[in-house]
Amino acid sequence: MAQIQTSEAQTTKEYFPINSLVDVVRARRRGLEIAQEMGFPLAEATKIAVVISELGRNIERYVGQGAITVTAHLGREKYIMIVAQDQGAGIANVDRVLEGGYSTSGGLGLGVSGSKRLMDKFDVQSIAGVGTTIKAIKMLR
Repeated sequence: MAQIQTSEAQTTKEYFPINSLVDVVRARRRGLEIAQEMGFPLAEATKIAVVISELGRNIERYVGQGAITVTAHLGREKYIMIVAQDQGAGIANVDRVLEGGYSTSGGLGLGVSGSKRLMDKFDVQSIAGVGTTIKAIKMLR
């Protein structure tokens, strides 16, 4: 865990390599704990844990390895940021994935689009042959 402090804000980052479902569970559990420690109500902390789980499962299922970083930001604005990164084939049609209902594995295709709906800010950057980075932010109100 890395901790960065400035006069205005404190930021804590935790990095989780994702190589198996056990890693996904570990990241999800710790993300829930971090959110609760920050003061998120249980329902909101659970949404954060669901997003970590969905993004982590996608890394494990489609790429096999990657990472999730959970950042707690405590300053004037309080929020948790989840960054999921992999170096896989990339997402060919990000807009279609974000609309929901699109899957290359035969699933419902609701994981990424559902994660977007649970968070306040959500950004997907994907380059074919390079990989994908998804940033998701939930504000503490």
